[in-house]
Amino acid sequence: MTQATQLKTKSTATFRALQCKECGAEYEPKAVHVCEYCFGPLEVVYDYSTLRQTVTRETIQAGPNSIWRYRAFLPVESDQQIDVGTGMTPLVQANRLARRLGLNKLFIKNDAVNMPTLSFKDRVVSVALTRARELGFSTVSCASTGNLANSTAAIAAHAGLDCCVFIPADLEAGKVMGTLIYSPTVMAVQGNYDQVNRLCSEVANTHGWGFVNINLRPYYSEGSKTLGYEVAEQLGWQLPDHIVAPLASGSLFTKIYKGFREFVEVGLVEDKPVRFSGAQAEGCSPIAQAFREERDFISPVKPNTIAKSIAIGNPADGVYAIDIARKTNGNIESVTDAEIVEGIKLLAETEGIFTETAGGATVAVLKKLVELEAARSPAFKIQLLSPASSFR
Repeated sequence: MTQATQLKTKSTATFRALQCKECGAEYEPKAVHVCEYCFGPLEVVYDYSTLRQTVTRETIQAGPNSIWRYRAFLPVESDQQIDVGTGMTPLVQANRLARRLGLNKLFIKNDAVNMPTLSFKDRVVSVALTRARELGFSTVSCASTGNLANSTAAIAAHAGLDCCVFIPADLEAGKVMGTLIYSPTVMAVQGNYDQVNRLCSEVANTHGWGFVNINLRPYYSEGSKTLGYEVAEQLGWQLPDHIVAPLASGSLFTKIYKGFREFVEVGLVEDKPVRFSGAQAEGCSPIAQAFREERDFISPVKPNTIAKSIAIGNPADGVYAIDIARKTNGNIESVTDAEIVEGIKLLAETEGIFTETAGGATVAVLKKLVELEAARSPAFKIQLLSPASSFR
């Protein structure tokens, strides 16, 4: 299947181009994700002067109860968004978990109840498929460790788009069933996520499909900002002191940071220092290893962990995540599979939230960070916000 005729809709875009994060070269906002000059990743850039004049807290709150209340900060041109109720998930004040860890105040951003597939990935896919449809794609696809395949298949079904997803052949049966129910074409590949992703890059070039995390990646990754936007709004239009988030490709981490900076830029929140700390599984911790060894490059690893949803051995945004952790006085830590299981149990028994392994890694790293800080300063008390990942 090839690219169809682009939708004829009135443009209300607030973004102006794609820009290389390395050399600054600009491109038209099409289905392209890598700079042709330096091979750096491309990122969406916006007209912030227009946003400052048109967006207020009131205009946001008057919008839908979904990620599309932040439509002005997202890379779409039309008002025909694919809205399946994604976003505006609970920000839980986790008092029992805070007491167990010895914290003064703690919030959990619970994307385990996101719509439609109970995963954070619903945010990025909703944005990517909306943009895919605007660009004229009739077939959408992805490389996935499970959650992204579920989300892509579900939202594609809602939008009436053909869908083909690529997954590692050893993926958990539950996640495979969670994708098959939407009747996409599923390709099981012998290999880990990084190998699946390389195959998908070849397919995207050959068939002209819209791969949400390859040729549509600049738009897809912008959906992660909505988690940061919601946190700021739910905290009463203020930024938290410290974010602890799971790291896979590193994109979520960098986009929450970008979302906070955008809200500051347009005057929606007051600026303040926010520490950013990341969580990885020891069995796939290339970003944590580079941070610990004070390197400015990532050495790819072969994943070997139960936390398959964050098991990316060659993370595309790893170096950018490291930069943010360093300049915000944050940290990047890794935990064992046993600690991840304990993290899942700890969150469930204290707050009644049953998260999957990415969330377990985040809670386990949060516990580790608290212990490290307490060892340095016995009087340590801090407000932390830890986004829990999804159950599925």
